[in-house]
Amino acid sequence: MTADEVLAGVVAGEHRAIARAISMVEARGPEGRRVAAELHPRTGRAWRVGVTGAPGAGKSTLVGALLRPVRAGGWRVGVVAVDPTSPFTRGAVLGDRIRLGEHALDPGVFIRSMASRGRAGGLAEAASDAVLVLDAAAFDVVLVETVGAGQGEVEVRALAETVVLALMPGAGDGVQAMKAGLMEIPDVIAVTKADRPGADALAAELASALSLAPAGPWEPPVVRTRALQEGGADALWQAVRDHRRFLSEPGRLDARRREGLARELGALAVERLRLRVAGGSGAARLDELVDEVLARRIDPATAVDRLVARATEPG
Repeated sequence: MTADEVLAGVVAGEHRAIARAISMVEARGPEGRRVAAELHPRTGRAWRVGVTGAPGAGKSTLVGALLRPVRAGGWRVGVVAVDPTSPFTRGAVLGDRIRLGEHALDPGVFIRSMASRGRAGGLAEAASDAVLVLDAAAFDVVLVETVGAGQGEVEVRALAETVVLALMPGAGDGVQAMKAGLMEIPDVIAVTKADRPGADALAAELASALSLAPAGPWEPPVVRTRALQEGGADALWQAVRDHRRFLSEPGRLDARRREGLARELGALAVERLRLRVAGGSGAARLDELVDEVLARRIDPATAVDRLVARATEPG
């Protein structure tokens, strides 16, 4: 498909064109840049919901459960599932489309797995562009599931207006979330596998932690879910909708999106700088500076200044 055909297909909501567009933007080539640039003016209509949490917390199962009430309400849904990267193929390892297979034939659902490329924050560099494509394709809701990288799991706030943090009883997730500062991230907290022992204790821990935080206009609700038994998904979706209504009050949604865009642009700028430092002549220059620091001819701070100056030179 040509870029023009892809663009027309995305606007028409054709799944094949949407898949091709995401592949193009993920490749980061000229065609992908053009597709992203031309689709951007069509974005801003989808509600972006991030689902994050530690590995094994049941995020994929939770996303699958969320799709049921969302689709029952008549909304079209796009899913971007960011998986860990294979050290051999550099592709997605877990393949969340397998775990979301019950929705694969639903024309109102589009699911795309992406490799994290080793990003510590759990989001692939191209994930933001994939969300952009789904938004431009007129999906009503875009769910973004992250890898679950523990304390670095904060980038999802750049892409989502509502963030759901999944925590599992019996795994110490509550304590780890408090230690890592993750309690500042979510708008909704889901206690997954809530039929397991310890669910009540975890919910109590979370309520206690939230009570210690400075009072704000929105207090994240704690929702117990049992996704495999289809329990709690409706309540979780209602909590997400409640947060959406909260942000619909004057000025709040614009402020949230502005904050997210600032995070996203900053992260992309840092990533681009990292790639320039690590690639081509940048790598050779890095080796030279390492030698100079080891020889005590310059200090580390000076080496970093020179490295950044070289990476930001025009051309």
